[in-house]
Amino acid sequence: MAIAQLVDGQFSTEGWWTIGTNQCANVIKQELTNRYIYVYATDVFGQPILDGSVSMCIGAKAFEIEGIESCWERGHRAAMFHEVDTQATVRWTLFITPRGGG
Repeated sequence: MAIAQLVDGQFSTEGWWTIGTNQCANVIKQELTNRYIYVYATDVFGQPILDGSVSMCIGAKAFEIEGIESCWERGHRAAMFHEVDTQATVRWTLFITPRGGG
């Protein structure tokens, strides 16, 4: 899993977290300051498991990337992140289920 959020007016992406079935992970340690966070998650075969609508940058290994433009030119890969409306709360839990509800 990778996450993205606005930091000082610019999108920042970070990953990877490996989260097993029926497991939890606290990936954003501080209180949320943005109404929207963005999530990219794949299955064990690298196939996306969330429908994403926002293109952002990811890395092949652990990464922290500032900005979402020109991913390829900067040595990254573009991926479609799923937008999550946290409703402006300071803590939010997202439950991810495989496609098809399995």
